[in-house]
Amino acid sequence: MNREQCPVLDQLLELQRECRRLQELSQTDTLTGFYNFRYLVQALGDEMERTRRTGLPTGLIMIDLDHFKRINDTFGHDMGNRALKWCASVWRKNIRRIDIPCRYGGEEFAIILPSTRLAQAVRAAERLRDAIARMPFMLDGTHVTLTASFGVDVYTRKDNLGIEEFISRADSFLLNAKETGRNRVRYAGEGTEPASTELTPEERRALFPPHEDS
Repeated sequence: MNREQCPVLDQLLELQRECRRLQELSQTDTLTGFYNFRYLVQALGDEMERTRRTGLPTGLIMIDLDHFKRINDTFGHDMGNRALKWCASVWRKNIRRIDIPCRYGGEEFAIILPSTRLAQAVRAAERLRDAIARMPFMLDGTHVTLTASFGVDVYTRKDNLGIEEFISRADSFLLNAKETGRNRVRYAGEGTEPASTELTPEERRALFPPHEDS
């Protein structure tokens, strides 16, 4: 019996598609298209376990938009939501395909960086910071410059941390960024000079893979 003669098979395939669609919805923040908090916890746990097995570090970037309440108070919550979607779209273009962007809640975001050292994670955060700071966003006919503060941390095999502790540690660097002037990146052992946003050849290949026909 071929497929055209088997309606049960068609029903099963349709059910599989619907199950996949519902699973994606349960993992995704509907406003930004990023993964939601529930998925963040699951994925971060998976990557931390991978670190314990392989020794490859897991990077985590915590992000909070600066003075976001002013956007809502001045332009309204609908415009605030547009600003969140815009930031998410800009950031998505500046991360690798293996990175895992999540909405932590409100105007706070988290990006998981698999197999990423601290220096790489800091460079990635600087690129994300610079990407929105230099691109004014149009709100209600007004060009508004949005900025964000970033906390960066890396989980290694020698760390004795749970998922919540790792998030909290990265979040503490984010809090320091907010307290020391905003629109900056903070991380453990940072130097006096800001990290370069210049891509390494490895990072460029990850962000901009060559076309198959090139």
